[in-house]
Amino acid sequence: MFSIYTADEAQKTILKREPIDAYTVPQNILDGIEKFFGEPLNPDQAVARILKEIRLDGDQALFKWANTLDGQQSNNFRVPLTEIDASLSQITAEQKQALELSINRVRSFYERQPLTSWISNDLGGLLGQMIRPINRVGLYIPAGTAPLPSSVIMSAVPAQVARVPQIVLVAPPQRDTGKISPLILAAAKLLDLTEVYAIGGAQSIAALAYGTETIPAVDKIFGPGNLFVTLAKKQVFGTVGIDNLAGPTETMVIADENAKPSWVAADLLAQAEHDVLASAILLTPSRALAEAVQNEVNQQASQRSRNEVIRTSLFNRGGAVITEDLDQAVTIANQYGAEHLCLAVQEPWNWVEKITCAGGIFIGEHSFEVLGDYVAGPSHVMPTSGSARFASPINVWDFIKIISLIGLDKNTVSQIAPSAAVLAHAEGLDAHANAAEIRL
Repeated sequence: MFSIYTADEAQKTILKREPIDAYTVPQNILDGIEKFFGEPLNPDQAVARILKEIRLDGDQALFKWANTLDGQQSNNFRVPLTEIDASLSQITAEQKQALELSINRVRSFYERQPLTSWISNDLGGLLGQMIRPINRVGLYIPAGTAPLPSSVIMSAVPAQVARVPQIVLVAPPQRDTGKISPLILAAAKLLDLTEVYAIGGAQSIAALAYGTETIPAVDKIFGPGNLFVTLAKKQVFGTVGIDNLAGPTETMVIADENAKPSWVAADLLAQAEHDVLASAILLTPSRALAEAVQNEVNQQASQRSRNEVIRTSLFNRGGAVITEDLDQAVTIANQYGAEHLCLAVQEPWNWVEKITCAGGIFIGEHSFEVLGDYVAGPSHVMPTSGSARFASPINVWDFIKIISLIGLDKNTVSQIAPSAAVLAHAEGLDAHANAAEIRL
């Protein structure tokens, strides 16, 4: 279940990256698509058809696909305020306290992130930038195999700190009740979010992107989801903004011989239980540690409720990699660009500066990744699938726009307009040049 690889073996197997549209699609998903669409389509084609129909036909197509794919009977997806208010009575006092702790810590973290408007006269006249929040954002909250109220907090709080005036929540309803999980609604209530829709999948992304008679369009869409949600976000980009294309979640642990095998194994299992496509990888120069972790993984996995998901994930995409030393482990980690990178080594801060590519660095064995999922402070929505090479965890800057300010005076224009005219002529744009020269 949890294999041990050499570095060379791992590069050809568990460390090998594939683009999202190159993933091997299980046959049962392909069979489901053919059943729903009446012909064999790949996931990208199926998503494109859903998006097009909802873009053209609005609510009529939205109702059709919600019923076809999720069995939803209601034509009203808006969650009543009374249902949101009642959610707090449906969770325990302990759960409410945990949600409040998470909200407070995440808010405190993001309130420290600087957002700066500025104006300067150092370059002649006035130049500067103005910070403005995005007007309306949509947050997709996964709730397929498990409802994730933590994702409400990790997405909505940075948006609130950025002062986004309209925050819309969409989440798939539970199949047994036809309603969104009370835990998700409770998180929304504690954050004073009132516009919530019980709808998921590619159809919800279409509604957010194009708008329908009952769900007004948003300006940017955030949040992880399954393959169909991710493909839908990819296809609507340009019509709306998106945060990123979230692939399967991943954790990479760099550990030395002093790491506790039981703790390392527990951290790997916590990641593997998310999804059969999740990645949980250990990098270590100590074969003794790798073998001890292997034993712990086998022992602990048998005690976990999502044992089958864990075993499938670890068999296909997990394992331990034996490196020459910690330097090689760091090099591999930077090449891989994991969503979560955990440093279970002595003097972990000595290695932080050497990390150039990761969604988040969890420094030392007491900074375990599960705390990052819920209560540490930074959002758990982090770049996956190697996108840490160019992307960042969700943050306040994702919810704002920068507007440049140009207020030049006559003296400055007389100094710089001739150069503008020279460049315009060089580009063959004489109307541009004229607009500068006419002022001289």
